[in-house]
This record gives sequence, C-alpha cells and structure tokens, in this order.
Amino acid sequence: MKKFKFIYLIVAFGLFATISCEDVLDTKASDAFAEDLIYSDPDQVERLVFTAYNSTESWGLNKNQWWSRRFNIEGASFEAKFNFNDLDLYRVRAGWTAANVGVFKEKWTNYWFYVRSINEFLDRIDDSEAMQANPNKVNVLKAEMKFLRANIYSKLISFYGGVPILENALGLNDNFNLVRDSYEDCVTFIVKDLDEAAAVLPETRPDSEYGRATKLAALAVKSRTLLYAASKLHDPAFAPKNDPLYVYTKASKWQDAANAAKAIIDIVGARDLMAVSNATEYQNLFLTPNQDNIFVRPYGATYYDFGTDVNSLWDQTQSPSGYGGWALSSPTHNFALEFNMADGTKTSGVGSTYNPASPNANREMRYYANLNFQGAMFRGRAVDYALLTPATTGNSELNGPDSPKGLVDGIGINQAHSSKTGYNIRKFQNESVALTAVSPQRPYILYRLAEVYLNYAEALYHVGGQEATARQFLNKVVTRALQPAVTASGTDLLEAIKKERRIELCFEGHNFFDERRWMNEANLGFDVKGLKWTKTAADVYSFTEYTVVTRPWFGRQYYLPIPATEVEKAPAMLQNDGY
Repeated sequence: MKKFKFIYLIVAFGLFATISCEDVLDTKASDAFAEDLIYSDPDQVERLVFTAYNSTESWGLNKNQWWSRRFNIEGASFEAKFNFNDLDLYRVRAGWTAANVGVFKEKWTNYWFYVRSINEFLDRIDDSEAMQANPNKVNVLKAEMKFLRANIYSKLISFYGGVPILENALGLNDNFNLVRDSYEDCVTFIVKDLDEAAAVLPETRPDSEYGRATKLAALAVKSRTLLYAASKLHDPAFAPKNDPLYVYTKASKWQDAANAAKAIIDIVGARDLMAVSNATEYQNLFLTPNQDNIFVRPYGATYYDFGTDVNSLWDQTQSPSGYGGWALSSPTHNFALEFNMADGTKTSGVGSTYNPASPNANREMRYYANLNFQGAMFRGRAVDYALLTPATTGNSELNGPDSPKGLVDGIGINQAHSSKTGYNIRKFQNESVALTAVSPQRPYILYRLAEVYLNYAEALYHVGGQEATARQFLNKVVTRALQPAVTASGTDLLEAIKKERRIELCFEGHNFFDERRWMNEANLGFDVKGLKWTKTAADVYSFTEYTVVTRPWFGRQYYLPIPATEVEKAPAMLQNDGY
C-alpha cells in the first residue's frame, strides 16, 4: 500500500533542491505557479502540505550536500565522529565561523525556505476557494502547516537562539532588514502555533496517512521545546550571555515543561512502553511502525531520503566497511562506556562489574541492539576490525575484513572507511534486507513516547518535590530495557535521567542539543577515544585504547552563527555572540 502519497514529495523536493542556495528572502511573482488554480482545489492544496513535510529532519543532515545527506548530526555530538579519513566536515575541531560551519551550512537557508512557503500558504488559505469547498479537510491541512512551521522554529532556536518571527510571507515592498526576536518570544510563538494545531489535528491517523501530523505530534514538539527552554543554557544565571536572544525567564518554566509532557501522558493513559525480551526485539522497534512512535518520517519503496538515492538510508552508509558499508559515523569509545552492564552497574566506579579486558561482554541489552563492535554477529558473520600482528606488508585475508587492510573474497572493500574507533552504528539497520534495499515504511523517528517520559522525568525533577513520579516515568524506560529500576535521588537521579537520554535516544539527533542545554562541556570538547584491535595468526585478539582525535570546545559553539551573507544583507540581524 502506498503511504502518504510520497510521490508528490519526490517531485516537489526536486524543485526545492534547485533553488535552495538562493537568497531565502528572495520573492517571486505571485502568479508564477498558477497559485489561483492550486488554491481552488482541496486536493491540490493537500499536495502543497505534502511538500512542506520535507522540512522535517531525516537520515541526512543536509539534503543539498553529497556527504551530509548520508549521515546526521550524531558525528558532531558525544555519540560519534565522522569516519572517512578523520575529516572535520562539521568543523567541530577547527571551530565554526560566520563564513564556514562545514556541513551545517545549509541549515539556515533550508529552514527559512520552508517558513516562507508555509507562510504563503497560511496567508492565502482562509480566503481560498478550497476552504469554501471543503472547510473540514482544509482546516486540518492548515493545522498541519502550523505544526510544521512550529517544528521548524523549534529547530531554528535550538541552533541559533532567537530568530525573526515571521507570521506572513514577505512581499516585494516589505522590509527585508529583519530584526531577531527574543528567544522567549520565539518560544511563545511556537507554543501558540502548536496549541492551535493540536486543537484541530486528529488524535490518530489511518494507515494510509502514516507519517502525517496528529494532536500528539503537536504536543510532543511543545514538550521538547519547553524542556529545552527551561534548561540551564537558557537560564539567565548560567547562559553564556545574559541576552534576550538566548535566555528564558518564565518562573513557571519547569512546571510548564512538565505540564506539556503530562498532556501526552494523560492521552495515552501513562501506559508502559512496548515490551521486549531481547536485543533483537528492541532493535526491531526502530524498523517498523508501532504505537510508541508519535511522529515519524516514513521511508519505503515509494520514497527514499533523497529522490531515489537508497544510499541515503543507514544500511549502506553506516554498516562496517567489509560488508560494503561506508561507516560514516563511528561511535566513540567514550560514548560506548555510557551503556551499563547487564546487571545495571556502570562501567566504572564502586560495584562495577565491567571488565576492561573484555569491553563487549555482559553489557546491557541496548548495547547489542545499537552498536556494532569487535566480534558482533552482523549479517551472517562476526565484525572484525583487527589487523594482523606482526603486520603484513599489504592487504591480506588474515586481517579482519572490516580493518584498513582486510579483504573479502580477495577484494578490499571500502578500506578507507574502516572504523577508527572500533564501533559502528547498528540502530535503524534492517539486516533482513540487502544492504542497498529498502524495507517498507521504515521510520525515521522524530518524536516518540520514550522521549516524552524522559522529558517528564527531567522536568518534574526540577519542579521539586516530585522525585517519586520522576523515577516512575524514568523507570518506564529503564525497565523496558531490562535494566534494574533506578532508586537514586537528588543529583544522582538527575544524572540517571541524563544517562538514560544518552542511551535510549542515541543516534536520534538529541545528544548534540542535550549536552549543550545541560552545558556539559566535558562531553562537548574531549579526546575522542577508540579501540585499536589486533590479532595473531592463531586468532588471539587484543586491543589498545587510544585517542583518535582531540575535539576542542569553543564557548561560542553553543549556537551556530548566523550566516555572514545574511548579516551583510540585513545589518539589523545581530550576529550570535563570539562570531
């Protein structure tokens, strides 16, 4: 069955890709696309909405760049590093400048392109013939557009701080010298859009509309937005600069964040997450539609991430090199140590059962579901990063097939992509299909119930006096992962909530923002650690821990800079601090 009529998205995105490098504030003649005809027909109007769904995040960080449509933001976070030749494509080591942010370059332009197209829709829809012909349908479409605009703005303020609030599309005679609104005003604007959308959107969708916005989706964006706003990064006492562009001053901020999560919890009845009994069942949760997913971007045979480029999916781009994968995001050993042991103890500290000589033994279930590591069984064989010692003079079958010198059937496959850290990403990969095949309706998850429970736990902790309820919802996530329930209190409870976010939500685009909003600089600038594996001809394996690269921390990089070209064209657009 075709879902969500994705064929229209493919065609529409082809148009977007050709113009996305143009000035986001450029205007075009109002009759350029026969708009009167489009707005006279509810079905044509619906296709405009389908097009706007391309504004959501997906497997690739940036669709308009060859490299970054094949990996996401995880390589600029504590979770992972970009793998090919240790290139600094994110510029997290060189440092961002207003003229160069590496693969983040297109974020500003792309987001504003969709804001403008959505605003054009909202400017015209109320007085359109389509609204008169079918107000029930078109009002839902209008709510979807408000939801999508709010979701874009939520991303914009996470990357840039306060940005201009544009409720209407700019015309030829409008002032383009825009002024940035305060972070707090942006949050208020986002919440208003989401509340209005949630009041109209359906609570559920039929299978034929899988991937379209619902009331729960709008509430989930609100929950994340308010949690981020309440966080340390936006507290005037801790923010890098006490400036309206960055701070959030509402006294009720943590209660507001808790209430936003609770609105979803009340609708779903505070139910338990879908139960699993092993790592494979947990891994499968991320491959097919299920009730824990609140808002996703679905993929399948009808629609790939970038036109018909199946290499945008993670099977090809994240598998170990010897399988034909590109292994573009290598999880760090630092991050791998965040996963607990099967008995619930940590990998360090009093009572730990971790054996540093056997780093992959007796780990918690999610370690095996989310990571590929030395010896992991994957697609019919064990992952093997090990180089033969004493070293061979060239490539050899005696080296691990996933090593820099390994051969598979006498052929070296993607050797330059061999993991530098001793890990690859397993999450989101469907091992039941070929490496370059597509599994029906595999979701790229944008919002899910586990996040909402963790949002609620974190917000309640900060409200004060609510630790028991915070633990209750934290443990809905912890115990589903077959880990012992958390009993901690005080700051230990907060650290347990943060740790659970790192593990449960890994590789879903959260950690880049979480470590920043927590202002946890130890996980923003650090020595990226890896394991270098070797083996003898008798298959005796050993490893050494080493520093792959050093990632410095620049205090200005809590936010991306506004692109220098935008500030030059609009001098009233204040640049972010430090740039």
